[in-house]
Amino acid sequence: MASSPSLVTGYILGITVIAVGRKSPALTHRPGSLLVVGLVNCVIFALVLGGALILSRASKDDLLLRWRTGFWTVPLGVGYSIALRILGGFVLVGIILFVVALHLATPQEIKDFLSLNRPNLERLVDISALRNNPLYYWLTLTFVSFVLAGLREELWRSAFIAGLRGLWPRTFGSRWGEIRAVVLASVLFGSAHLSQGLLGVCNAALLGLGLGLIMIFHRSIWPAVIAHGVFDATSMALLPWVWQKLHQV
Repeated sequence: MASSPSLVTGYILGITVIAVGRKSPALTHRPGSLLVVGLVNCVIFALVLGGALILSRASKDDLLLRWRTGFWTVPLGVGYSIALRILGGFVLVGIILFVVALHLATPQEIKDFLSLNRPNLERLVDISALRNNPLYYWLTLTFVSFVLAGLREELWRSAFIAGLRGLWPRTFGSRWGEIRAVVLASVLFGSAHLSQGLLGVCNAALLGLGLGLIMIFHRSIWPAVIAHGVFDATSMALLPWVWQKLHQV
């Protein structure tokens, strides 16, 4: 049983090490190689997840795999995606106002910090291919956003939570215990985005926290999968426009 959370933790830490050492975009430059890399990642994850499930003997309910909200799963996911984006903006603005109010930094210093520590988007995706290649663009919005990110990462999160719950039921078995597990998972999830810089890590950790809470509240991964997929798809859809605006400044 102890090997179950170790396997899924090792998987995300392995991704972190590879991402930090990579100089080319994680999603490659061409549609064909993007699809191959994505499928290879899915196979590797399936092997890791399968090994963890054999060791832990986790059930369908342990992994929160039941589709519990019927038709409303998709609207819920879309709504949660919008809410997470708005809440993320409020958190960022709140932190800035707090820092300014306490005179910990000037507005110009905050602006310079945000500029220097913006998410390193070019380490994630080939911006040129996203702007100029329709197939690459739509593969990113569909396969990458909903399968490689949404489904794979929420399965990882549910397996991690289930592993902690099974290994230390007194600490992680209650609802508050599951929230603790979600916090730990969000820290690991954020660390997997080190290649995107400090703000990228913080954004990913906050997103992971929100998705994990959605998952345990509904006792199902599917609203979180939809929310994650929609969040990433809309981000990728806007990325060429955002990139152009950033480089006009």
